[in-house]
Amino acid sequence: MNSKELFKIYNKVLYLWHKNKKKLKTLKEKGPFKKLINDIIVINCILWHEEDKARAKSLPDSEIANIKRTIDATNQGRADKVEEIDKYILDYLTQLKIKTSKTTPLNSETPGSIIDRLSILSLKIYHMKEQIKRKDCSREHIEKCKGRLKILLEQKKDLSKCFDDLIKDLLKGKKRLKMYYQFKMYNDPSTNPWMKK
Repeated sequence: MNSKELFKIYNKVLYLWHKNKKKLKTLKEKGPFKKLINDIIVINCILWHEEDKARAKSLPDSEIANIKRTIDATNQGRADKVEEIDKYILDYLTQLKIKTSKTTPLNSETPGSIIDRLSILSLKIYHMKEQIKRKDCSREHIEKCKGRLKILLEQKKDLSKCFDDLIKDLLKGKKRLKMYYQFKMYNDPSTNPWMKK
């Protein structure tokens, strides 16, 4: 999988999320890895829109609290999905019997965390393009958003290259992958006593 393939899935999900949610529910990606990619962008779509709602000044505090709980639960699902992606890739590399040693360099970010970041970037690009198409705002706002879109597209290009390079290095044994776990303590009643109150 390369970054172009990631963005094909991201763009399909983003279009369906915003235009035809019924069809999104029936969207089936072929293969377990593509399904994981599909899942991470869906999770980030949910998070994006719940975060927007949480900032509404018109909603009562009780509703904001419920939204924040949804955000917490969804964020936990996101962390779990990143770990699933990394485990899938690690298992795949193990099956290929790629030779590495304890001295083979690690990458500061795992493929799963880059895939997650790229999915969030795709959301930012989608929504920045929406801002540019608005008819109810000033020319200044449109120009500001065009400038931001240009930066986001550059970030997409840079981070996509980082992902593609990492995958190539992992496949060649130039870098090694280890599982890292988020251990979100705030979502665990055994480590966060406030959850019991």
